[in-house]
Amino acid sequence: MARVTVEDCIDKVENRFELVLLASHRARMVSAGAPITVDRDNDKNPVVALREIAEETVSPEDLKEDLVHSLQKYVEVDEPEAETVPLIGSPGQKIDADDTEVVLERMTEEELLKGLEGLTPPEDTPDDEE
Repeated sequence: MARVTVEDCIDKVENRFELVLLASHRARMVSAGAPITVDRDNDKNPVVALREIAEETVSPEDLKEDLVHSLQKYVEVDEPEAETVPLIGSPGQKIDADDTEVVLERMTEEELLKGLEGLTPPEDTPDDEE
């Protein structure tokens, strides 16, 4: 029965490897509780998934997108552009250029060494003599 179902699916998804990936993903979805769109007829989940693809009750493109989304480990979040982010303040409040200017202080290596030399080590506390 499954062999005939695979042959029916080839005209919907030409690549057999992609068909196996999509059908197995759909079978896992059915196992997880997704509603099936064809009569079960005492078939197992992989055969039900193949029949859904063959009868086009489930879109292969939607399955492919869902499969890719389920395999992604890192999803890039679109950050808003700097111009579209509103500045903090009450509505209607005028913002001066001085409020938005950021000044970074630079320290040379020599200044850092001088600052570190000025630090004193913590005082040693005498241990309790026995």
